[in-house]
Amino acid sequence: MPTRTGPFCVADAVCTAASAATPGDLSAARAQMGFSLAWHIVVACLGVGLPLLTLLTEWRGLRTGDRACRLLARRWARAMGVLFAVGAVSGTILSFELGLLWPGLMGRYGQVIGLPFALEGIAFFIEAIFLGIYLYAWDRLPPRAHLWTGVPVVVAGVASAFFVVCANAWMNQPTGFTEHEGRITAVDPWAAMLNPASPPQTVHMILAALMVASFLTASVYAVAMLRGRRDPYHRTGFLVPFALGAAVTPLQLAVGDWAARFVAANQPVKLAAMEGVYRTGSHVPLTLGGVGGRDGLRYGIEIPSGLSLLIGDSPGTVVQGLDRVPRDHWPAVTGVHWAFDLMVGAGFFLLLMGAWLLLSWWRARRSAGRDLLTLRGTRLFLLLGALTGPAAVVALECGWCVTELGRQPWVVQGLMTVHQAVNPAPGVMTGLWLVLAVYAAMTAATVYVLRRMVTERPVPIAPQERDIEEYPVV
Repeated sequence: MPTRTGPFCVADAVCTAASAATPGDLSAARAQMGFSLAWHIVVACLGVGLPLLTLLTEWRGLRTGDRACRLLARRWARAMGVLFAVGAVSGTILSFELGLLWPGLMGRYGQVIGLPFALEGIAFFIEAIFLGIYLYAWDRLPPRAHLWTGVPVVVAGVASAFFVVCANAWMNQPTGFTEHEGRITAVDPWAAMLNPASPPQTVHMILAALMVASFLTASVYAVAMLRGRRDPYHRTGFLVPFALGAAVTPLQLAVGDWAARFVAANQPVKLAAMEGVYRTGSHVPLTLGGVGGRDGLRYGIEIPSGLSLLIGDSPGTVVQGLDRVPRDHWPAVTGVHWAFDLMVGAGFFLLLMGAWLLLSWWRARRSAGRDLLTLRGTRLFLLLGALTGPAAVVALECGWCVTELGRQPWVVQGLMTVHQAVNPAPGVMTGLWLVLAVYAAMTAATVYVLRRMVTERPVPIAPQERDIEEYPVV
């Protein structure tokens, strides 16, 4: 049974002192955490999706004898090692920021949400161990045995994402404890980690990671093909990841609908900000675009009763608006609404590109086995294909903006505000500039190393692969 000693006294002291934190300190803390997360999440998605993509490509090479697939897998594995190292650094920075910037949160609720972070650490070490084996055993193990050493890397990467997102889901749907007069009792870490928000959020995030890794990789080879590199190596480098991303996209849209319905039922204020609903009522329109004012969205395009139909399958479905909560509990409506619209718009763009790929494949099959990348309209397809990677990243970042900004002013929904959680000590702005400098250096170093891997031959060519050695390295 917890007592009033130890971290509870610290947490109470911090929450009391937080009233001394200036708006500038709070804004600097939020900017630092937001920037760090926005940078890390892209690398983390590559860490989840790129191992699966590499393993699928290696498996296809073994099954079909496609030497281009085997060479692609070797080169992607090298990039995977670099990105894993960079992600470990940025993830460590985030873990320090949780304690340094938000001591009110970790001091009071650390024992509740500590389990997923501990399990994520275990998954990280498993991933690191088997990634080392996978990278250094290419020519030291039989091909199929080497393929199996990559499976734990994929599983551990997905598990890491699952555990971290469970912690974030808890902030949206806090469960697994009892709080009385500031004291945390009856802690059930498993119930906290597996809270009701965990299923939709974790599935949504894992699918997003696969989409980002797939479409980003495909966009690199789309650019190369636009520059005239139409050999089998580059065609495979484009088609394999693009096909994986296209297959995942319809699933992601279905899961997104599931997540939105969950938000409607459990976080109605966030839904109201996402859709710009100011007044509670039925027959609520679905508004695309627009700018939030004091009493409603302006300049948006309205679809009559659209939101009521989406939420409750009936025009008469009542949707709670922002008028049910005090104005100081409103999220930033315009920012959240536009982030949500951009996320959905990017998702439908990726869905249409996947449908185009399927149509091209069907036309190629009907054209006596012609290559689908030689059909009419291929250049436009590749131009838009080069945009799928940035579009997937935009959808990812906007989705996290909706999740985090839509919960404001709460850091733990209904229990603790960001103002109560922030570190009241001065100097947060200095930390922000330091973090920006560190990430600028990390970005430059990562780009430099990856570009060197592009311009120089990154892997030794096995004897049976000598005939594809002339392929430009991408």
